[in-house]
Amino acid sequence: MTRGDGRRAGVSGSAWSKVPEVTAVFWAVKVLTTGMGETTSDYLARVLGPVPAVGSAGLLLAAALFAQARARRYVPVVYWAAVVMVSVFGTMAADVAHVALGVPYAVSATAFAAALALVFGLWRRTEGTLAVEAVAGGRREVFYWCAVMATFALGTALGDLTAATLGWGYLPSGLLFAALIALPASAHRFSRLSPVLTFWWAYVLTRPLGACFADWAGVSHERGGLDLGTGPVSLVLAVLIVAAVLWLQGTERAASRA
Repeated sequence: MTRGDGRRAGVSGSAWSKVPEVTAVFWAVKVLTTGMGETTSDYLARVLGPVPAVGSAGLLLAAALFAQARARRYVPVVYWAAVVMVSVFGTMAADVAHVALGVPYAVSATAFAAALALVFGLWRRTEGTLAVEAVAGGRREVFYWCAVMATFALGTALGDLTAATLGWGYLPSGLLFAALIALPASAHRFSRLSPVLTFWWAYVLTRPLGACFADWAGVSHERGGLDLGTGPVSLVLAVLIVAAVLWLQGTERAASRA
């Protein structure tokens, strides 16, 4: 929601929210970042090796989150760069737990769900609300990004659980999550279900949704995919994200001048 003067609702005084308004464009870019995170993680792990890939992604994530923390308001380029790096690193966290440590996806999904519940519990108890419109820096922003990282890791584990462990495949899993993500939108529109609950419900599901379709496009025919390659799929998704974020950056500047 936005107020008529262009400020985001839920931010007190003259503070600007440091996260974007939740619109159809927001969800579209979010799904693109989840798909890119999945294929980019796989590509880097294969080209660089798991340890250098995780280390490099961790450093870039730290730099992106530092830039986001230093920003005084929502800056599309800075914010979405942080989301992209959370997506890449979150994918690696779930994959490393499974491949390197042998943790089943069902176990890691349960652990990440518990971590997310803990973050939400502390956030709610400390700040009194989980509404993203109220994220304007400080502790709320720390809780927000902890929740975002947990949702990406959880979503990765869920997608791999259905596609690989349960053997449903990437395309059927993607269609499943597409159906599941429609539920919070319908619940928000036709019932009095909390918009905060429906937002985070959808936020978690965008991760396996985008990842399953990206994997389906990138993996080999033997694995049920289109065999386009994780590198090319990552590049196409990156171009789409850059184009969308630059457009958002332009609209944000125009709105700030109004």
